[in-house]
Amino acid sequence: MSSSTPSLGSHDTNDSKVVVITGTSSGIGLAAAVAAAQAGWRTVATLRDPARAVALREAASAAGVDLDIRRLDVTDETAATTLVDAVIADYGRLDAVVNNAGAGHLGTLENETVADVREVMEVNFFGVLHLSKAALPHLRATGGRLITVTSVGGVIGQPFNEAYCAAKFAVEGYMESLAPVARALGVTVSVVEPGAVATEFVNNISLDLEAEVAAAGAYAPTLRAYLERTTAQFLNGAQTPAEAAGTVLEALTADAPAFRLQTSDWARAFTATKLADVDGSAVQGLTGTWIA
Repeated sequence: MSSSTPSLGSHDTNDSKVVVITGTSSGIGLAAAVAAAQAGWRTVATLRDPARAVALREAASAAGVDLDIRRLDVTDETAATTLVDAVIADYGRLDAVVNNAGAGHLGTLENETVADVREVMEVNFFGVLHLSKAALPHLRATGGRLITVTSVGGVIGQPFNEAYCAAKFAVEGYMESLAPVARALGVTVSVVEPGAVATEFVNNISLDLEAEVAAAGAYAPTLRAYLERTTAQFLNGAQTPAEAAGTVLEALTADAPAFRLQTSDWARAFTATKLADVDGSAVQGLTGTWIA
C-alpha cells in the first residue's frame, strides 16, 4: 500500500489484525509502525502532514512491509472519527490503537501564556481522547487494545516542562481510570513510558534555545542548567526509537500486558522514584474490584 489511500476494500477477507498508530512521521511512531507491520499487523500509519511521510515510506520499503499511510491531525475530533470510520469501511475491524502523536514544549508559567498551555493539552491530551473515543466501540467488538505512549514525564514532573508534564499526567490519570472500565468490556488499556529517546521529538519543540535563555529573565540561570543537563542526557543516554518501539510492540502483542510499561531500565528506575507500583498492577487490581 504505502499510500494516502488504502488499496484494500471492505471485500477483503484477510483476517489479519488491524492497528492504527498516530504520529508516525519519525521516532517511536515510525519505528512502531514498521515493527507492527513486520509482526503481521495491518498497520494504518497516520501523521499530521503527509509531506513528512518520506522517511516512513523509506523505512517500510527497507523492511519489506506495506503500510497504509493516512493523514490525521489528532486535535481535530471530526477527523479522528472520520479516520476510524474509514478504517472500518476498508478493513471491517479495528483491533488496536497506538496513541503516539504528541508535541514537545519548553517553558515556565511566568514566561508563557495560559493559551500556550492549552495548546499543549490539545495535542497531548485531548488528541488522545479524540481517537480513543472513536475507536472504543470497535475495540470492544474485537477485544482489542488501547495503547498510549506517554512519558516518564507523565509520572515525574520536570523543570520547565510544566505544560508537557501536566498533559502527560492527565493522559496517565485518564487511562489508569479508564483501564478497569474498559477491561470489564474486553478492552486492554496500557500506557508506555519512554525516557530519553534519540528522535526528532526534542527538535519539534521548535524553539531557539539560546534565544529562550536570553529571554528567560530571572529564570535564565536555571533554564540554562536544565538545558545543559537534558542535552547531555539525550546525546549520551538516549534509547533508539526501535528500542522504545519494542515496548509498544509488547503492549500490542503480549498475552496480558501490564497497564504501565517503561521502555528501558533507566525509565523503570526513574519512575520507581515515585511509583512503588511500577507496572500498575496493584492499582489495577484495586480499582478493578470497585466495579466487579
